[in-house]
Amino acid sequence: MALTPVADALAAVLDGIEPTAIERVPITAATGRVLAEDLAARRTQPPFTAAAMDGWALRAADAATPGARLAAIGESAAGRAFSGRVEAGTCVRIFTGAPLPEGADTVVMQEHTHRDGDDVVFEEAVKPGRHVRAAGIDFREGDVGLAAGTRLDYTNLGLVAAMNHAEVPVRRRPRIAVLATGDELVPPGTTPGPDQVIASNGFAITALIEAAGGEPIDLGIVRDDLGATIAAIGSGFDHGIDALVTIGGASVGDHDHVHAALSANGVDFAFWKLAMRPGKPLMFGRRDAARVIGLPGNPTSALVGSLLFLAPLVRALAGLRDPAPRIETVVLGGNLAANDVRQDYLRAALTVDREGRMTAVPADLQDSSLLGRFARSDGLIVRPPNAPAARAGELVDFIRFR
Repeated sequence: MALTPVADALAAVLDGIEPTAIERVPITAATGRVLAEDLAARRTQPPFTAAAMDGWALRAADAATPGARLAAIGESAAGRAFSGRVEAGTCVRIFTGAPLPEGADTVVMQEHTHRDGDDVVFEEAVKPGRHVRAAGIDFREGDVGLAAGTRLDYTNLGLVAAMNHAEVPVRRRPRIAVLATGDELVPPGTTPGPDQVIASNGFAITALIEAAGGEPIDLGIVRDDLGATIAAIGSGFDHGIDALVTIGGASVGDHDHVHAALSANGVDFAFWKLAMRPGKPLMFGRRDAARVIGLPGNPTSALVGSLLFLAPLVRALAGLRDPAPRIETVVLGGNLAANDVRQDYLRAALTVDREGRMTAVPADLQDSSLLGRFARSDGLIVRPPNAPAARAGELVDFIRFR
């Protein structure tokens, strides 16, 4: 069987995806959710012309030369506007965010004035329009502030609130079932036998699903038995899931039953075995609308495969506009040998070189079983198939973990 190129595999995973259904949630529960519809402002911001500084509101023409003296006639504060009008020869004490009084056309910072009884002396020549925020300078009622497909977080939830939305239309979190396989696996906190290991992949994969905007459903660990694996996968589909992820058992050994068990559950495969390292024995298929990803059991292979395929799948189901991994260019911080026919993903830590450039330093060991190297890395150097040897200082593609 020919190895599937990574780009073709990702295209197959994302092909024809329909985002999940729309639901409305309170703004307090919207962090990490994806907007399902454009969100337009329900009000104008600011709704009135306002002061951008603490100081004095006046007519600029009344203080066109230094030393002008004006009568203080009142105060305008946020939430308590001055109700009168600024006439010739008068000014109003004003605070940041307060409405500019009728008749005034500028604000002078308090540091450039001094009081003399009931009068204010303006020490510098005054110009119109200073320190004034025009009504609607941020947005106006009806303006689309956020487009559908935007993920909501601390950078834009303030805007949602300012546009006067207490609830927002978002995509339902994709439901992703996760099934680990292997007789050797035992849960953390237990004492493994001499031929057993602690199950770790499932915890990392569910965390990745949550970070991508999904709702993981833990199906636990199934032993290396074909009948048990068929039953466990079948129960996963009974949860009304959008996707199923299996971990381990994806190769062709005598104890690798996942491919056969998926086939027995009606999964139609698009590919099995990729032209990538680590993670070659990765499979993808569909059962009706549900997508299925079969990850290898080696920790780094499972995590790299999840970063490249599972996270984009979850983001696409959640309605994000650009679900694919983001690739940037950084400086290579070490020498690399020529690559073979598989696309290589090398764990690397980011640092800044003497010239201030972002630099990726490859981990000393790239074995696919090493979780410590993965945890100490910031992302993956991407090496195309048949790439020539590379020297430190050259530019390389890089995918960040965070």
